[in-house]
Amino acid sequence: MRSSTEAGSSSVPQAKPEKSFAGWRVVAGCFCVLLINSGLAFYGLSVYLNAFSKEYDWPLSSISFAVTIFFVIGGLFGLVAARLIDRFDVRAVIIAGAIIAGGSLAVVGQVTAQWQLYVAYAVFAVGYALCGLVPTTTVVTRWFHQKRSVALSVASTGLSVGGIVLTPVAKRLIDDNGLAASTPWLGLFFVAATVPVTLLLVRPDPVADGFAPDGERLAIGTKPPPPTGTLYTVALHTRFYRAVTYGYVLALGSQVGGIQQLVKLVEDRTNEGTAEFAITVLAATSVVARLIGGRLVSTIPMMRFTVMVAGLQAVALVVLGMAQSTALIFVAIILFGMTIGNLLMMQPLLIAERFGVLDYPRIFGRSQAITIIGVAGGPLLIGWLYDVFGSYQVPYVVAALLCLVGTSVLYVAGPASDRNPIVVRTA
Repeated sequence: MRSSTEAGSSSVPQAKPEKSFAGWRVVAGCFCVLLINSGLAFYGLSVYLNAFSKEYDWPLSSISFAVTIFFVIGGLFGLVAARLIDRFDVRAVIIAGAIIAGGSLAVVGQVTAQWQLYVAYAVFAVGYALCGLVPTTTVVTRWFHQKRSVALSVASTGLSVGGIVLTPVAKRLIDDNGLAASTPWLGLFFVAATVPVTLLLVRPDPVADGFAPDGERLAIGTKPPPPTGTLYTVALHTRFYRAVTYGYVLALGSQVGGIQQLVKLVEDRTNEGTAEFAITVLAATSVVARLIGGRLVSTIPMMRFTVMVAGLQAVALVVLGMAQSTALIFVAIILFGMTIGNLLMMQPLLIAERFGVLDYPRIFGRSQAITIIGVAGGPLLIGWLYDVFGSYQVPYVVAALLCLVGTSVLYVAGPASDRNPIVVRTA
């Protein structure tokens, strides 16, 4: 099915071009949407978990299960987000997601029973998916083809910046006022910040503004080339899709597991202040490395770069597991940070490069939904191994081994530049 914007571009006379190409404003808008989403959802979950543990004295395993529910529902609902994007204006999808996420976050602090927490997190996850990576990366891939890697690297940097800017503010607010008093304000901010940014900066595609992707101006009344790419049903049966998807299950599972346990690892081996600084270093390194990586993949093969990053992540996890001195711990954290942003950025880039934009939302949404198995399971595995062995040496080495297996799976995928059969979507 054609998206509403694609259908409109072939039947409605082209609008007079704007004075300038809006693509980089769109990237800025997606950056801000992901910053809010990440800071108050992905990274914010660890803050809420800690607060529930302190205020309600619930078992940590039961609170952690709520986080697992969040990631599973969020991953599965990415498939729904992909279908909605194919039928409606992507801005409507993002705004709906912000309202759902903000509303559910507002009531999270009001729960009084564990089952209520699970329901609130499940609804929170729906909103998280609707204004997360699937819609934002879809918008960027529509606006940029030749400069896609740089554009995606800038937009997805919002994920890390959200952890640096918003998550500490949320933690301070909750520490000072408690969950019940704080989450309504956090939910309100989620909506109040996301909606105007989306309306002011995000635009569905460049055609309505009189531009082709990457800023080439179209003559008035000129129809742009129709979207091309690999059909969804064809892509799912390729070795490349399967290798990228299942390789990322292991690579991202080990990554998210390592991130979720990092504060406790550093605090166990140093002190509380050093542990807090460790997260800042990790996120800051991720920001810088992602921006550099976005330019590097314009000059070297994308899959080769991805394999190198995944292999480096395995090394970082081993060093983290074994390191005892503060200096060596931070060397490992910097290595780990270099891989985090780039590995996450490369999944949508690889899929867009290999399969084109035709069915990108559905292909990436399906891949992300399967990848969530690792994202949800990684923290549980490392936590369980810690309970069994009483330290983080074995858990992080196991995570590194899983990452190496994932790296091997990615290696057999083949080059992203080897395009599958390309079709043109017609009216």
